[in-house]
Amino acid sequence: MSALIGRTRTRGVETLSLDSTDTRNALSATLVAQLAEALTDCGKDPDVRAVVLTHTGTTFCAGADLRDPPDPDALVGLLRQIVELPRPVLARITGHVRAGGLGLLAACDITAASTAATFAFTEVRIGVAPAVISLPVIPRTDPRALARYYLTGERFAPAEAVRLGLLTTTADDVDEALAPVLDGLRRSDPQALAETKQLLTARVLETFDRDAAQLTALSARLFSTAHAREGMTAFLERRDAAWVV
Repeated sequence: MSALIGRTRTRGVETLSLDSTDTRNALSATLVAQLAEALTDCGKDPDVRAVVLTHTGTTFCAGADLRDPPDPDALVGLLRQIVELPRPVLARITGHVRAGGLGLLAACDITAASTAATFAFTEVRIGVAPAVISLPVIPRTDPRALARYYLTGERFAPAEAVRLGLLTTTADDVDEALAPVLDGLRRSDPQALAETKQLLTARVLETFDRDAAQLTALSARLFSTAHAREGMTAFLERRDAAWVV
């Protein structure tokens, strides 16, 4: 099995890179499992001060892999793992983020994207809903601003992602923007970081506890419908779905 997660470490910061460019880093069952394993390793390693989640290629994550989708429970587990990890997790984005990729983004503690990045909740355009990813997305975003993009699938820019609450910051040079953040984390006590992260993520985890089972069932139901089959087929065939007017 090929490795889909690149791993490097610099001064206590472990960088995990989604590395499946032929699928635009789509969330396949294999990629989800490998990312979960890498995060487990980071959580156990006392030498890891923080984790940076990034990507190779021009797309951070294209959403679920329609040819090899992960089990909804596995995706819930991955998102919760990011939220619960006793290390700060940062997202470093220099490309496009779609659908399930926005769930990864929302699960992270600090998020930065270059001004070249683009974002879209595209689920409604293939006949499903952003169900499982709502677990971290909804508690961390502005509900009125989010409604537009959930309902239309429109593409939006980094500045709008900041306004929604999905991004912490955006800059032409994302590494320059993250440099003072990483410096601050390296200067912070690991136990204090873990305790502070618990304070910040308590509300998100309450949402997981309350809604995970319901949203997982919703996701499974919607993906089994004729609407989803038509939407995914249209997407793969690069045509409009039957409902487009």
